[in-house]
Formats: sequence, structure tokens, C-alpha cells
Amino acid sequence: METAEEDFTPADNEGGGGGGSGEGGGVVAAFGKQLKLLRQRAGLEREAFGRLVGYSPSSIASFEQGRRIPSPRAIEKADRVLDAGGVLIALKDEVARAQYPPFFQDMARLEAKAAHLCEYSTLIVPGLVQTPEYALAVFQQQRPLLTEEVIEERLAGRLVRQEIHSRRPEPLLSFILEESVVRRPVGGREVLRGQLEQLLLFGHKRNVDIQVMPIDREDHAALEGPFTTIETVKGQRFAYTEVQGSSRLFSEYVKIQELSACYGILRSQALTPRESLAFLERLLGET
Repeated sequence: METAEEDFTPADNEGGGGGGSGEGGGVVAAFGKQLKLLRQRAGLEREAFGRLVGYSPSSIASFEQGRRIPSPRAIEKADRVLDAGGVLIALKDEVARAQYPPFFQDMARLEAKAAHLCEYSTLIVPGLVQTPEYALAVFQQQRPLLTEEVIEERLAGRLVRQEIHSRRPEPLLSFILEESVVRRPVGGREVLRGQLEQLLLFGHKRNVDIQVMPIDREDHAALEGPFTTIETVKGQRFAYTEVQGSSRLFSEYVKIQELSACYGILRSQALTPRESLAFLERLLGET
């Protein structure tokens, strides 16, 4: 299991899929084998074990055969029930990352090592600051439709990503959101209200800056679309772009400098963090 101090090597710096699916599948298969061995050591049949952790025997079989990814909560409960001494919990983060789409798995590993992350968003609230209700609505609206099982897995993975907020030392996070992002009622008005409240909470944290790009701005440095830049705790720098399920992870100095400069200009064109919080408060009052 990697630590935050290790250098990061992407599977494919410029590829559309990253190559994480094989790695993720291997982790899930290894977890399943470990789970089965521990269950058998405890002398529990699948039905009895399922009752103790709240899953059907068929679900337990799917976990053990690597066909279904258990949620972090299920892993923690299984570890306690089987008296595994943390063996299963030690794999929790790696198993959770396997829940991401293959094209995002490299980026998920990279986020976990971020010392400084900047994200410009044009369509939805960034995943790192989404509420569970908002994230659920996003997954439910994806086309082609996702199965309920995949939605559950993706939602669990999204919440694991947000553990970055409890890391110490805290990473520096900057988000620039188009005005349309914070006005679009994804999931309905109540979901949007909850999301706006969460953005305000995050925006008051010392390590988080949230800025809104007003729709009436004449100058705009990022009309080519959304992107993310990341600097890891080891000083490695990357840039990430994604559209329609395809992604590119850049490690080239020239491209990273280009996008970093673009982000800096964009910050000067958007509302300041203080102005943005005032804007979000007004919008919350109108919603």
C-alpha cells in the first residue's frame, strides 16, 4: 500500500483510460480471497456471516469472488466481526479506489497525495466538496444509466476521496466554479440548498478557497474547458483534464505551466473568495 511520501508514477500520462482497471481488479480480488480465508477461519458460513454484517449470502459470495466491491463501512464491520485485527481495514482505501471508473483511478491516487490542488469546474460542483445527496443525484443522471450497485460503489468512492479534508497537514485547495454550476438544481432545490450550505462551510476553512466566475464576465482565460492542477507532498506536479468519460493526466512541464498560468489568470477574473462567499449566501437565500 503506497504512502503519501512515495513518488507518483501514472500508468499513462496521456492516455484516455489510465490503465488502473487491472490494478483495481487485482486489489478487489485479493481482498475477496482474504475475506474468505478470514470467514472460514472464524468457522462462519456465508449465511451466518451475512447476517452479522447485514448482507445476503449472495452478496458475501460476490465480495469474496471479487465481483462486487464492499463499501468502507462494510469492510470495517467485517474486520470487527471476523476479529481480523485491522487486516481488512488496511486494504480499505485501495479497495475504495477500485470503485472509480478506470480513467479516474490514477487521478484518485494522485489526489490522496496532494499538497496543493486547484480545480476549475464548468458543469457540476467538484467531487471533493459535493454532499452525498448531490453526488447521488449526479450518478443517477449519468447516461448510459448506471446500475444501483455501481451507483452505490461510486458514491462510496466519492466519500473516500473527501477524506482529504481530514488529512494533516491540511492540503491547500482552490476551486473556481462557473456561476451556472452553483445555480443548477442538480437533484432538486433541497439538494442544491444543502450543497450551497456545504460550499459555504468549506469556503470558511483556512485551507480552502472557493471562487465563483460570474456569467457576465467579458474576460475569461479558460474557455477551453475544465481542468485540475496538483502538486504532491513530494513536489511532483501534474495536470488533469476530463470530458465525456475520457481523461488525460499530464506530467510535462510546459503543459503544467500553461494550465497553472491559466488558473492564475482565472482567479484574478473571478470573484474573490470573500465576494464569492457573499454571492453564495445571497444565492442560498434565494433558493
